[in-house]
Amino acid sequence: MDGFHLANHELIRLGRRDRKGAVDTFDAAGFVHLLQRLHATEDEVVYAPSFVREIEEPIAGSIPVPADVPLVVTEGNYLLVAEGAWNHVRRFLDEAWYVEIDEPVRIERLVARHAAFGKPAEDARRWALGSDQVNATLVAATRCRADVVVHLN
Repeated sequence: MDGFHLANHELIRLGRRDRKGAVDTFDAAGFVHLLQRLHATEDEVVYAPSFVREIEEPIAGSIPVPADVPLVVTEGNYLLVAEGAWNHVRRFLDEAWYVEIDEPVRIERLVARHAAFGKPAEDARRWALGSDQVNATLVAATRCRADVVVHLN
């Protein structure tokens, strides 16, 4: 799903760069279309985008998925969101798992990830407790739409 982040220049144009990662900063309709193509298995190969964390940008057409692949696993925060184009995702998932972790552990891992990719420690913590926390609240509300809930330590 991260391959469907809007590009940084588009987020700047939209005035949303400070909320990168929010539900509206992805091409949800594009993601749904990818899932639809994968589910249909009509194309010999479907190319999915990737996300390169080192440059914080999506890269189109970088993951080939041949039609004979028997299982496709996708992950992302907004797979179970019931609004907008996200509402169409669920119909293309045979099963949806919601993975949760204790809140302090989630926050510390987010801070560490942001720091590992170049954010100063204070900025990493501010992002995790600000923008990421808003996203986490939205995601937590989708737990009830999952087939399986997995709690990690």
